[in-house]
Amino acid sequence: MSVVGLVVEYNPFHNGHLYHLRESIKKSNASVVIAVMSGHFLQRGEPAIVSKWTRTKMALYCGVDLVVELPYAFATQKAETFASGAVSILDALGCDYLCFGSELGDINPFISTNHFLEQSKAEYEDLIQHYVKTGVSYPKALTLAYKNLNGDKELLDLSLPNNILGFYYVRAILQQHSKIKPLTIKRTSAGYHDQQFRSPTIASATSIRKALFSENHPIQSYVPEVTLQFLQENKKNYHLHRWELYFHLLKYRIMTMTTEEIGSIYEVEEGLEHRIKRCIQSSSSFQEFMESLKTKRYTWTRLQRLCTHLLTNTTKEQMKCMNEGQTSPYIRLLGMSSEGQAYLSHIKKQLMLPLLSKVTSFDHPLLDLDIKAAHAYQMIYNEPIRTKRLKEEFSTPPIRVR
Repeated sequence: MSVVGLVVEYNPFHNGHLYHLRESIKKSNASVVIAVMSGHFLQRGEPAIVSKWTRTKMALYCGVDLVVELPYAFATQKAETFASGAVSILDALGCDYLCFGSELGDINPFISTNHFLEQSKAEYEDLIQHYVKTGVSYPKALTLAYKNLNGDKELLDLSLPNNILGFYYVRAILQQHSKIKPLTIKRTSAGYHDQQFRSPTIASATSIRKALFSENHPIQSYVPEVTLQFLQENKKNYHLHRWELYFHLLKYRIMTMTTEEIGSIYEVEEGLEHRIKRCIQSSSSFQEFMESLKTKRYTWTRLQRLCTHLLTNTTKEQMKCMNEGQTSPYIRLLGMSSEGQAYLSHIKKQLMLPLLSKVTSFDHPLLDLDIKAAHAYQMIYNEPIRTKRLKEEFSTPPIRVR
């Protein structure tokens, strides 16, 4: 039995994800597909457009066999930490392969670049610190250090977003001494950050979300039918989540905090708390706040993640236990197909991590963050919907799809 792992957000599940899923099965010859999926808040610091339960259903109906949650402490992090947490879960679940999408589509440069940078580690880290001190953002410093070190060598292009994630997946596999074999599939038609539709059937999740919120372009050509049904149902009965719906909550949090309290929040560094306090007072929308907060040193994504931690009141102290290990201490099961359930039964006794089907069965500081994030995610609703949705975190069993 061959098992392939995918690291996903499915925000929402679209035709590009379906292509990736099918090509991953084909490339690995896998009989079981496991997706480790971000929960209610995502790597770019955004609330997921629909809940993790709805996105789990999308994945299962489209062919994934097991969906497990990437804890908040990893899901809302820079690429290195995000990848490390995801790989640790897939490794614990016995995956033979991890298959990711990339702009390149060839796995060899990912491996050779990792080996090259490991051999040049001290010099690379010195260069990064040098560029950070010039005032550029950390991701920009990584790129500049890499180019400086790279010279004329034919290595991976680390200026491209999916190549960066893929690089860190491979690095995590090597550092964790995992038996997982990395594979990659070339992305087709749509770029990671594309805002517009450039193909008749494949579009980025960014452009699909933009169309959903503006309602100026139908999306049925770009998503499986089941995704469209779930999106329409959520739009009718609940909300399609986005930052603007949370802005009044974020503004209240910041306005009622002292600068010292803001400074204790995870990712608030170098006196940024004073700028946050100043910018929020004159901002009437999340977009306006972000535009006033943005600087050359801090990327939009980094600041969105910071805002997520402000919203959920996640402190540096609370993140300490995650920073010590870089690997997940548990596996939270969200859903499974019949094949996924059979696979779990087969490997359950071999699992080295606790497998959680409900949050009340386990106690850990990182799980507390997951629960707190789930509560924050539902705060845009009025009663009694809010209470009903809050209970989902404790009462929803793993979803089963035959």
